[in-house]
Amino acid sequence: MAVGGWFYIGSVVWAVAMLAAFIQAIRLSYRIEQRSSALRNETGLPRYAAMPFTVTNWRVARDDETQRLRRRMNMLLAANLAGFVLFALVVLVFLPG
Repeated sequence: MAVGGWFYIGSVVWAVAMLAAFIQAIRLSYRIEQRSSALRNETGLPRYAAMPFTVTNWRVARDDETQRLRRRMNMLLAANLAGFVLFALVVLVFLPG
């Protein structure tokens, strides 16, 4: 298989992995919001995840379990960022152009 074929397969695997990590981080953000009284959604209407608050530990409950969830979410987001940087390096270094 040519370089282009392997690149497409690798891109699909990379995209699925990045989406899975980001979706898991969003789910953790919602769990953190439920555990934090200042961030809890009590309106009954759906809203976006308050990720800027949960990432920066602002208005987040200080108990150990919530902080553990927050650290896990931050690790997933860091892995997502590292995945994008790695993909950019692969594109810049290994692809002809």
